[in-house]
Amino acid sequence: MEPLSTLPVSSVDIDAAARVLAPFAVRTPLLSSPALDERAGTRVFLKPEMLQRTGSFKFRGAFNKLSSIPQAARGGGVVGNHAQGVAAAAQILNMQATIVMPADAPRSKRERTKAYGAEVVLYDRDREDREAISRDIAAKRGATLVRPYDDPFVIAGQGTVGREIAEDMAALGMTPDIVVAPASGGGLIAGVATAVKARFPQAMLMSGEPEAFDDHARSLRAGTRQPHRAEGRTICDALMASIPGELTFAINSRLLTQGITASDAEVGTAVGFAFRELKLVVEPGGAVGLAALLAGRIEARGKNVVIVLSGGNVDADLFAKLIS
Repeated sequence: MEPLSTLPVSSVDIDAAARVLAPFAVRTPLLSSPALDERAGTRVFLKPEMLQRTGSFKFRGAFNKLSSIPQAARGGGVVGNHAQGVAAAAQILNMQATIVMPADAPRSKRERTKAYGAEVVLYDRDREDREAISRDIAAKRGATLVRPYDDPFVIAGQGTVGREIAEDMAALGMTPDIVVAPASGGGLIAGVATAVKARFPQAMLMSGEPEAFDDHARSLRAGTRQPHRAEGRTICDALMASIPGELTFAINSRLLTQGITASDAEVGTAVGFAFRELKLVVEPGGAVGLAALLAGRIEARGKNVVIVLSGGNVDADLFAKLIS
């Protein structure tokens, strides 16, 4: 494996991000449950990022990125994709934020993004290019473009999730044998993998995706970035990127063991399990790793497994349907 020091983001970058985030981000706990251990047949620990500010891990990367913008450049504001994370970070740092969101994004995400003071621009994900729209707005307004995953500061911020996992597992005197995190563009799992591998180099890191929207799994098998072949939709609305990011795949292709998937039905089962047995509200995209574990898609028996639950921003109507 390529030395970690040659990768685009290092554990030193993640340590620096942790210092930036410490006064503002929630240090989410590692949770365990006898019911989950019994169901999975092994020791399982959950990293509940729905307890993070804005209900998602995305605040970490967004705040680290916005904090890196020089004061002289902050007047133009920012344009970003990862909604509430950028909006909340901008509000704290007294910057104007414009968020480009798919028109079919959950209503709760749209409303909460506006509540943080951001301007929301909607687009059709089937017919329009979000990146192009964001670049155009940024150019016209002299704003800083905040990429959702292909940015070293964003990846380092997301990597604080993995840093906390490594620290908390070490404090328990345990080794994380398998660590799974959801993947869309791949920033979260890239950061998590970088942090965990720095302390536990033998750990197996896995990306979790909706079935058919499996561009990471395909790319890891091929050794090159590959698009998924899915048509239509998945209830995991946050995990629909068509291809891994360039920067994130440069990391993930070196550090990840494999990509795993779960069907929408399996994800729905996991959302219901988390609610009934763990008393946690998890959005479908945030539950894909747990879904794969519960469906037996991870060879986990006898291993210590850590699952990142990446967020809890789900519409009430969909949530009610899934838990019923």
